[in-house]
Amino acid sequence: MKNWKKLLATGLSTALILGTLASCGGGNTSSPAASSGAAASGSGSDASSTTTTNFPDGKSLSMIIHASPGGLSDTNARFIAQMVSDELGVPFPATNMTGGSGVVAMTYVKESTPDGYTVGYLPCELAMVKAQGLTEIIEPSAFDMIYACNIQPAAITVSADSEWDSIEDLVAWCKEHPGELQVGTSGTGSVWHIAADAFAKAAGIEINLVPFDGAATAVTNLMGGHVQMVPVSESEVASGVASGKLKILAVCSSDRSEFNPDVPTLQELGYDVDVTAWGGFGVAKGTPDDVKEVLYAAFEKAVNSEEFKELASQGQYSPLIMDHEEFAEFAQSQYEFYTEYFTDTAQ
Repeated sequence: MKNWKKLLATGLSTALILGTLASCGGGNTSSPAASSGAAASGSGSDASSTTTTNFPDGKSLSMIIHASPGGLSDTNARFIAQMVSDELGVPFPATNMTGGSGVVAMTYVKESTPDGYTVGYLPCELAMVKAQGLTEIIEPSAFDMIYACNIQPAAITVSADSEWDSIEDLVAWCKEHPGELQVGTSGTGSVWHIAADAFAKAAGIEINLVPFDGAATAVTNLMGGHVQMVPVSESEVASGVASGKLKILAVCSSDRSEFNPDVPTLQELGYDVDVTAWGGFGVAKGTPDDVKEVLYAAFEKAVNSEEFKELASQGQYSPLIMDHEEFAEFAQSQYEFYTEYFTDTAQ
């Protein structure tokens, strides 16, 4: 397998610059709540012992999103924010802060006033960026988790007319042709790049990782015959599978996908790989318990709603039903996995 020790080297500005601002409902621009959700000049750990029993007390909340507008993370975060807004009866505008594989947005949330008014969408990169050397301060324990949101596993996908009809076929071919399999990924250091590399390590095969600018480009190159495999989400290959041009050989999760139930997991096949893209919500560490209780209830209702289930079903991904304790435990286990993974990769 080709060495990719040199991971993303992203220079973060000392000043966090606000990205595109858009409201949850109709795209009107707005800034994070200034009166109570603005970022603190110091660390978010200096929480006041005074609790806000009437939270949110008519004040706006602010949703911070690491991704550009229009993607899955942005769509989910805005959808859930709108539902929470309706539940709590206050505005909940969203702000996109891109950069640093999510470090810019997550740092903003971490250093915000711990009063519950600034909520961050926390992507799976939460568990990766510290191990990649992109930050020293961002990891799951740096936040108070609120609720999980969504999850989608990597799907090992090849052209429908390829000679491989199973993972066993693919692995056997790779062992006969070491380093020849061209695998398209969504970028060096991305979750789908990691999925490909983790699969190769578990299967004991050598592959050639080909990074593209996003999963869509990787899929386009697979359909064009420029690469032979992609490990991206089911939603990103759904149209190709439906048209009969692509086939999924396995998914990289502990359980089979509800959208492709006949497709086995890598774990079923003896490869200990569980790489998924996921996301959820969190606030600055030290947010008062009674404030978090209000957020717990509102986010739980939103993520478990029929409306969100329908949105997820249309996108071929799943709601991630985990309360704050379960989400914190899950994120920490992912952090430990990726810390070990990047340590091994660097050796």
